[in-house]
Amino acid sequence: MLADHIDAVERASVDKGLATPDLSLLVDGLRAEREQGITIDVAYRYFATPQRSFVLADTPGHVQYTRNTVSGASTAQLVMLLVDARKGVVAQTRRHAAVLALLGVPKLVLAVNKIDLVENPAEVFANISAEFNRLTAGLGWAPEDVQEIPVSALFGDNVAFRSEHTPYYDGPTLIEHLESVPVDADSERTEIGLRFPVQYVIRPRSAAFPDYRGYAGQVAAGSVRPGDEVVILPSGVRSTIAKIDTADGELEVAEAGRSVTLLLTTDVDVSRGDVIASPIDAPEPLSAFDATVCWLAEKPLRPGARLLLKHGTRTTQAIVGALIDRFDEQNLSSDPSPATLELNDIGRISVRVAEPIVADDYAVNRHTGSFLLIDPAGGNTLAAGLVGDVLTAVELG
Repeated sequence: MLADHIDAVERASVDKGLATPDLSLLVDGLRAEREQGITIDVAYRYFATPQRSFVLADTPGHVQYTRNTVSGASTAQLVMLLVDARKGVVAQTRRHAAVLALLGVPKLVLAVNKIDLVENPAEVFANISAEFNRLTAGLGWAPEDVQEIPVSALFGDNVAFRSEHTPYYDGPTLIEHLESVPVDADSERTEIGLRFPVQYVIRPRSAAFPDYRGYAGQVAAGSVRPGDEVVILPSGVRSTIAKIDTADGELEVAEAGRSVTLLLTTDVDVSRGDVIASPIDAPEPLSAFDATVCWLAEKPLRPGARLLLKHGTRTTQAIVGALIDRFDEQNLSSDPSPATLELNDIGRISVRVAEPIVADDYAVNRHTGSFLLIDPAGGNTLAAGLVGDVLTAVELG
């Protein structure tokens, strides 16, 4: 953390009349956040311990900013939900847990904060933990993927060091858990074959490179080597990888997450938005499909809406068909055939696109199974979408 950032927090804390620094201000980047004492936008902070390096995305809790929560959590390997020990699991907690389940976040931590302000803290912590475990089990998490920790953020109890004030708790501190919890950033990406959305076609046509034709992008899943057979989607034309180029030279292999330029052994028609994939498990291009969406706009979604759909590097026109159902995250139930989806609603819809997209089911791979719905007039993001029925992981009542 930068020294001038710490100094700014100390000055702001003094202005608020506090005797000690208010560390929550470290992730409040907007003046409105500091003045109102709430989180509005997603703030990213970077820190490290001797065991691991971390990227912290501080996201809003208020229902009005659920879309920011979706943005911050969409790539998270672990999410920590903060609850007030005096209030316990509230509607907001249940809403966020449901969103995290739909996004496929693999690990959860429940930090029961302000444990120093309640009577019978052991009983309060046990009751909150039990209620949260029932909620997460219903949303599809295994018990070993969820950790509850009683903390006092003001005094640092069980944050970095074990607290003598919580003798009823014998688990790890927050930092100990973050340092030791099993996470594998790329395991999901390597469980399926190559997925390479083409971002740009490189054709220098210079004296040095008169016939160079390369396809630039990022490996979204799987891996690729020279000599691998591939299929170009949605056309279905097959070819073979001739070379993998980067700014630093050629590669023998490119893993998921690596940005490279692929060259093929044959001249085929490949454009931005196409996907170079493994022919072994290549997905069928989709012209119509069902999806789960989190609606992020003030204007409600109605059947027949004409929007833009952005998946990977392809953007195409789309029409929303039926609104299949709406998810009630408070009761873990489903309301069939709603008339609309309102701001922050989660529901299943049917979609038809003008140009087919090459997508995996989100339950198989969240990197290749997600998309955005965009307002064609203003360019604003209207919804975050997940291909397939991710609600099947939830025990609907």
